[in-house]
Amino acid sequence: MQNTSRTAKSIHNVKVALLFYILNLILQFFSRKIFLDYLGSEVLGLNTTAQNLLGFLNLAELGIGSAVAYNLYKPLFDQDRTAINAIVSVQGWLYRRIAYIVIIGACILMCFFPMIFAKAQVPLWYAYGSFIALLAAALLSYFVNYRQIVLSADQKEYKITLSVQGVKVVKILFQILAIRFLEHGYVWWMGLEIVMAAVTSYVLDKNIRKEYPWLQPKVSEGKALQKQYPGIITKTKQIFFHKIGYFVLTQTSPLVIYAYTSLTLVAIYGNYMLIVSGVTLLINALLNSIAAGVGNLVAEGNKQKIKSVFWELTALRMWIASVICFGMYVLGDSFIILWVGNEYILPQSAFIILIITTFINLSRTNDAFISAYGLYQDIWAPIAEASLNLGLSILLGYYYGLTGILLGVLISQIIIVYSWKPYFLYNKGFKDSFTEYILRYIKYIGLLLIACLISNLIIKRLTNISILNYLQWSIYGFITILIYASTSLLLLSCTDSASRKFLKRIYKIIKA
Repeated sequence: MQNTSRTAKSIHNVKVALLFYILNLILQFFSRKIFLDYLGSEVLGLNTTAQNLLGFLNLAELGIGSAVAYNLYKPLFDQDRTAINAIVSVQGWLYRRIAYIVIIGACILMCFFPMIFAKAQVPLWYAYGSFIALLAAALLSYFVNYRQIVLSADQKEYKITLSVQGVKVVKILFQILAIRFLEHGYVWWMGLEIVMAAVTSYVLDKNIRKEYPWLQPKVSEGKALQKQYPGIITKTKQIFFHKIGYFVLTQTSPLVIYAYTSLTLVAIYGNYMLIVSGVTLLINALLNSIAAGVGNLVAEGNKQKIKSVFWELTALRMWIASVICFGMYVLGDSFIILWVGNEYILPQSAFIILIITTFINLSRTNDAFISAYGLYQDIWAPIAEASLNLGLSILLGYYYGLTGILLGVLISQIIIVYSWKPYFLYNKGFKDSFTEYILRYIKYIGLLLIACLISNLIIKRLTNISILNYLQWSIYGFITILIYASTSLLLLSCTDSASRKFLKRIYKIIKA
């Protein structure tokens, strides 16, 4: 019964998330095009940089949300409302203090804006306005939206999606119209960012109250209650270092690029990253709602079942990641040309490195299981990853420009994500030999590379389509991706038991 409930909840979350993923992705491409056409690449690059700077301040969150989610799995499973209220009260108390730190940090950081944006060819007040608008939206998550963690841990992610992403769709539509048709469009963009953040908080709060009328955390009692749940603070301290590693991976590259070049190159890189973030959101929409289910599965303690699900998800993630990355390689540049023009194409070497890094990020199954086991004690790993990432990016970027910056990111990913993380999970979580992981992973990589070679041969023989418009691009894309997806899935299903198990699971879900 528990398995059926987990699967049903995950499927419902996926359906809702996928719908809003498609809507938001389409709108993001339109929005970015409007930005470039009516405001220019400098403003777009400045906007991206402001978001990265805010991401730096949000490190102060320390990973409290992840620690709270981990501590909520068991009380939710046991339906212990008293414990849930107490844990969320602790979260609210901690978040209030984090919000004050973020505000102080933001004020200090803005004092350096004249120096940071000295090279920007736009008015300095654009930087202040963008940053303040984004900051106001972020602060609402600390003061109001923090209770959404209960929905997430309870596998009701779709309710968060409906509230947050639903308002986001409306916000982007209004921002596009404002930039396109109103005078001082960017001022309207900033105003809408603040107003719609407040609307999001209201809608989310209303839905949480409706779903959990008994959820009434007392923030003022959080300090006293946190002594009853020392695990939250312990896990938070451990997760903080992992947050640093994630920040350096996802947020610092545009800052390093800006330091060496210009806001225009930040915008060019951002165009490709919109594609990457788009496909990443797709994977998240399909699979991230499973995370709470993995937490419940680990709580049951059936090691054989846990490992079986792990390899099913690994096979699935690697197949989906390979399909997306193959499509990016074949279709990425032609899409950029059709979308924003030839002048926004990345160098081929940088593009290939970006694709490999994307594959590594999309195929990360270990993270969900490491979180479910609460294994955050390897605090040296994110520090090493962040040091390698930033250090190599700065060093290689000095000699090789953008390609060197992205190569630094890739090397750190290979060392930590592809080497240490799976070893840590097998050693501390599964308590099995790591050799099993190495052999099976090499097998998957080999099969997917063979599928790439076979697909390329087939595509060269069967297709000869000129890509001059979106229709031709779509036809070519459909054919090439279908060829690769079919070839790779056939190879995996014929040679791997985990792949066959997952296909059977999908078949049963469709049949039902």
